This record gives sequence, C-alpha cells and structure tokens, in this order.
Amino acid sequence: MDVIRPELKSRRRRRQWIIAGIIGLVCIGLAGFVMSLDPALPKVPRASAWIGTVERGDFTREVRGPGSLVPKVIRWIPAASGGRVERIVAKPGVRVEPDTVLVEMSNPELGQQLEEARWAAEAARADRDSLAAELDRALLDAQSVLVALQSDAESARLLADAERVLSEKGIVSSIQFQQSELRANQLEVRIGFERQRVKRLSASHEAQLAAQDARLEQAARLIERREQQVRDLGIRAGMAGVLQDIAVEPGQQVQLGANVARVAQPEELIAELRVAETQAREIQLGQQVRVDTRNGIVPGSVIRIDPAVQNGTVQVDVELTGELPPGARPDLSVDGTIELERLEDVLHVGRPASGQPDGRASLYRLVDDSIAERVVVELGRASVGRIEIRFGLVQGDRVILSDMSQWSEHDRVQLK
Repeated sequence: MDVIRPELKSRRRRRQWIIAGIIGLVCIGLAGFVMSLDPALPKVPRASAWIGTVERGDFTREVRGPGSLVPKVIRWIPAASGGRVERIVAKPGVRVEPDTVLVEMSNPELGQQLEEARWAAEAARADRDSLAAELDRALLDAQSVLVALQSDAESARLLADAERVLSEKGIVSSIQFQQSELRANQLEVRIGFERQRVKRLSASHEAQLAAQDARLEQAARLIERREQQVRDLGIRAGMAGVLQDIAVEPGQQVQLGANVARVAQPEELIAELRVAETQAREIQLGQQVRVDTRNGIVPGSVIRIDPAVQNGTVQVDVELTGELPPGARPDLSVDGTIELERLEDVLHVGRPASGQPDGRASLYRLVDDSIAERVVVELGRASVGRIEIRFGLVQGDRVILSDMSQWSEHDRVQLK
C-alpha cells in the first residue's frame, strides 16, 4: 500500500520556487548589464568624410567669383543719318579700321535736300552779286556828285578871290564879292556833307555785302552738312578694332542716333567678376586679383566695384596687369580670386560645410582613427577654402569638415 508523504510535495514546490527565483535574478542581472552598455555608435562612411587638420600659421583671406573677359574699350556706332539698310558689308569678328564701311543705307530725301541746298546757295550767290552791283552804282553816283561839288567849289573860290581884289580896287561892288564868298563857303559845306555820305555809303556797302557773305557761308555749310549726311549713309567703324555685333538687318528702317554696330579693341581686356553680395562687402579698390583663364593665371587689381546688387551678386571689374595667354578673347569665361588680407600666426582649418564666419559651429573631432566626438568651435574670419579658429580646437586636431547634419543627434560617431 502506497504511503502519502506530504513533505515530498512541499520540498518539490520549494525547489521549483528557488529555480524560478534564480532564473528571475539572472534575467534581471542580464537586463541591468545590457542597459549599462553604451548604445552602438552610428557608422559614418569614411569615404564620404572630408577630414581636415588644424594648423597654425599664416593664411590669406580670399573671395572667389566667376566672370568673363570683356574689352576695356567698347564703342557703339550710331546712325548719323536716318535711312533704310541696303547692305551689311562687314560681319562680326572681322578686324576693322576707322574708315571701314560696316553698313550701307539709302535715303532719297537726303539727296533731295542736298540738291535744294545747292540751289539755295546758287540763289544766294546771285543775290549777292546783284546787291554788290547796285551798291557799287549808288556809291559811284555819290562819288560823282562829290566830284562835281568839288569842281564847283573850286570855281566859286577862284571867283571869290578875284572879286576880292577887284572889290578892293572899286571895280566890283562889295555886295557882289560877299555873294561869291558866301556861295564858295556853302559849296565847301556841301562837300563835307557829301564826303560823309560817300563814307557812310561805303560802310553800308561793306556791311550789306558781309551779311550776304554770311548767308552764302551758311548756305555752303548747309551743303557740307547735307553732303556729310549722305556720306554717313555708309556707316563706318570710327576706330580700329574688331567688329563684335551688327544690330540691324537688311531692309530695316534705322532712325537717327540708333545703335547700328559695336566695335571693341580686343588687345585691352578686363575681367568682369560676379561676387556673392555676402562676400563683396570687404572688397576694396586696388586689391590684388588672380584671374584663371583656364590657360594660365593672370594677375590684376580691382578698378571698380558696382554699387548695385544684381541677382544676389556684385560686379567687380579687374584690370589685368599681366600678359594674357594665347587664346584669350572677349567673353571668355574666367574665375577670379580676390585677395582681401593676410592673417599672421592664427589657427585655421579647411572651411567646413556648416558654420558661418564670426559664429559658432558643431564639428566632429577625431579622438582616434575611427571615433569622432562633437565639439563646439568658435569660428573667425574666413577665406575661400579656409577659416580661422578662435576657440574649441588646438593645433594638430583633426576634424570632419564634410556635412554631418544627418548625424547631428549623436555626440559620437564611428568611421568605417
């Protein structure tokens, strides 16, 4: 007969509880151990990480901007006469001289005006000749009257002198002598008036002829102007250089003063750079520039800074002081680097993807070859490719300069 032993059942239950307790304690310990471990570091591909080393020394602050070469001397050729374009003689790209005809135009109205001016000049010349003849006749009449009066006066004076002698001898009465004397004096007075008349007629003659000569000169100048307008229908370059553009087409009606062609001197080129407005505030006249023509570096200096901002950029004109390389021509694309200042004995590093000059930025500093931790760095003055370090890094530190925004939530990263 089986004997029931309750102590065995109680012992077995106690053993089960002990085992369950031990298992629970082990689980709690494992959980605590796992929780005490650091989280796995995010992996950053080493190939995408741009690493720079903090250096101490001198570096040059620079700004860079793209641009193009343009002629220093550019001249737009206007139409000196209005007309219709008959023929385009020269094509863009050819070398021209001052008297090279670029465009030929026609204007029948100018030809008619020239003929009218010539006829007007002929009429003025005929009027001048007629007036001169009439004035000569009037002057000759006055001179003839003057000569007659002089003859009468001399006769009257001779008679008066003779009668004075006869009157003293009592042969002629004194009244007759006085009458002869009076007549001689009157004739002398008339001679004076007549001389003044002749003199004034001569002066008037010269003045009227001078006025008529001025009209003739005016008519001649009008003819010259009309002839020049006709000649100007053949539009010339006006300067030596290269024809860059023709702004008209055959058959087009061109107004007086309209731009017809553009001529430039390609031997004298300048660079027009476009610098971002945020970087242009420190540019000054006279600063040194290196212009990359893709075929050599040409030195230059800043000669003009555009006061206006266009599309977020400021135009900076650079005079090229060095010799241009072969193949340099107008509209050639170039890159310019403007030297702002030289900094001596400062900490500097390659410019990071994030962070602005004179501000703060979070960079990842390498603590060993594979682990990087985030540090706050105070940045200073910047150049095209480097920036000053004021606080947060020391000489020899290596930092990740590429964009790390996708790991910004982590203080430490691992390079793999």
